[in-house]
Amino acid sequence: MTPVDPSLEVETLLHSEGARYVIGCDEVGRGAIAGPVAVGLCVVDASVGPMPVGLRDSKLLSEKRREELAPLAARWGRHTAVGLASALEVDTIGIMAALGLAGKRALGELHEAGAVIRDSVILLDGSFDWLSPALQSPLPLRTRIKADRDCASVAAASVVAKVHRDRLMIDAHETHPRYGWVSNKGYGSTGHFAAIAEFGATDFHRHTWLHAEL
Repeated sequence: MTPVDPSLEVETLLHSEGARYVIGCDEVGRGAIAGPVAVGLCVVDASVGPMPVGLRDSKLLSEKRREELAPLAARWGRHTAVGLASALEVDTIGIMAALGLAGKRALGELHEAGAVIRDSVILLDGSFDWLSPALQSPLPLRTRIKADRDCASVAAASVVAKVHRDRLMIDAHETHPRYGWVSNKGYGSTGHFAAIAEFGATDFHRHTWLHAEL
């Protein structure tokens, strides 16, 4: 089946209900055993132009196509940002709190860039709101299952976050080449687990997750 392109239908509805800005939000790296979790944000308003041709959920794109689309998505959105929470933070506070922390950091980056956060509605991929508990003053937020597939702002956020995190893992591979991060990006491939069994884990690994897997 050919993937369906996302649209701005949901964002347009939110604008019609009074939202000046919609902030598409998606996470990357939740299921990895090494590296940070990343949260991407993309701000759109009612006057945003047509989305980049070929934009889709990052999971539906090749690595090459994601690399091509990430700068286009960043220029298309009024603002984009990526927040991170480290492997140590995932181990210390748990994955859901780490997602919230990464999202809070991404919102801080948007604020520093001049985005008007208070006039925004966050459109969050999935059915569970992990972001609001991390915020001192929660913002209007809508969850939507498959928003990364259906909503252009969330698809853009997913691509920007995925490329950002992948580049971090590729850079980390240079220091720790035994674990294959240039290809597995920190996820639990057979070769990745075999390298951990042979050489042990690094500070870049989520140690609490390894205890459950090994």
